[in-house]
Amino acid sequence: MDQIYMKEKPVFPLLMSMALPMILSMFVNSLYNIVDSIFVAKISEDAMTALSLVYPLQNLITSIGVGFGVGVNAVIAIFLGAQNKEKANKAATQGLFLNIIHGIILMILGLLFMPSFLRIFTQNEALIHLGLKYSNIVLIFSVVVTSEITFEKIFQSVGKMMVTMASLLCGCMINIILDPILIFGFGPFPVLGIEGAAVATVIGQCSTLIIYLIIYVKYPLNVQLSRKYLKPEKDLWIRLYSVGIPATLNMALPSVLVSALNGILASFSQTYIVVLGIYYKLQTFLYMTANGLVQGMRPLISYNYGAREYKRVGKIYRTSLFIILGIMAIGTILCMGIPQSLMNMFTKNPKTVQLGIEALRFISIGFLASAVSVTSAGAFEALSEGGPSFIVSLLRYVVVILPAAYILSRIMGAIGVWNAFWVAEIITAIVSIFLYRNIIGRKEKL
Repeated sequence: MDQIYMKEKPVFPLLMSMALPMILSMFVNSLYNIVDSIFVAKISEDAMTALSLVYPLQNLITSIGVGFGVGVNAVIAIFLGAQNKEKANKAATQGLFLNIIHGIILMILGLLFMPSFLRIFTQNEALIHLGLKYSNIVLIFSVVVTSEITFEKIFQSVGKMMVTMASLLCGCMINIILDPILIFGFGPFPVLGIEGAAVATVIGQCSTLIIYLIIYVKYPLNVQLSRKYLKPEKDLWIRLYSVGIPATLNMALPSVLVSALNGILASFSQTYIVVLGIYYKLQTFLYMTANGLVQGMRPLISYNYGAREYKRVGKIYRTSLFIILGIMAIGTILCMGIPQSLMNMFTKNPKTVQLGIEALRFISIGFLASAVSVTSAGAFEALSEGGPSFIVSLLRYVVVILPAAYILSRIMGAIGVWNAFWVAEIITAIVSIFLYRNIIGRKEKL
């Protein structure tokens, strides 16, 4: 069925119909790491620290899968908007093939380099042992992660948001149910500890992929996967990677940031690493929810851009920005108002809780400004403008925040690291507004 409704239905209800399933699924899907962390924290604070140290590389794998998937999603939607179904089929087929290759490479590299990576941040052999017990299991299933993410983006590109919501929810619920059973050993199941959290995670991921495959076979999409579309096409690969590489870097940069900040914070106390790890677990609720809205927005902007509906593109962007501002406002209120309750979900250590309260209140100052950057980066990707999207992420995660964190930590101590977050968000938001106005003005003149 043609997706012509993407350029005819009123923007707000259309955006909500696309975004709400993704907001719900991304919100619940963020429970993967949250639930792991809550149960792992009950094992010991060492186990929680190990999980925090593994997180950057684990997130890197997801980031590469999602980043390239964004390129696949955008290219398919643009071709569909231009009524070029043959090209859309090729983009989907070759995009899935390439992301499978990415998964295989990531698995091999991850297994080889994880021990050395962990030793950058700690010489505690007990922590390293716990980190490897968790990471060795999740890394083996890297290709499952990149494959299911690609299917997610293919379904989203044709507007099948309810399918992606159902698939992600099922995988997440399976993970949530299995976490306590496998970690603490209920019934016939042995006590697996931190390895149980890893096993629960990969079973949930495999379940999501299986659901996508079943639905694809039973209910064929407007975009088809086929071996006949596997023949490499240089122009298509360039187009996929021109969006996919910047989007991948955008997704991967938070992992670089966490690793760098862990290095700065380690000079003060290991407790600050735990606090940073807890913050990143908590912020996934906020930013994954915003990302759900962006995922609903992205195919709409791509389709309407392909159909040359430029004014509608602008309206979709503004509506999305307004909604994401609302999401970030809720996050700010929670972090300012009940930071102790949020920290208590992960630790009962009074010192860790107190340091975490301080961190959440400083970091959340920049949440509202970040709405501009998040929305703009998603719009740039949808318009096949990978470069500006990468610039926004580079500012947020490297160029501004890391020098600010280093300098301010030397002046203010660890509190300086938390202040660097809102400084980076405000500066990046200003640049994002400038880039968006420049790009959309140029697009409208074409």
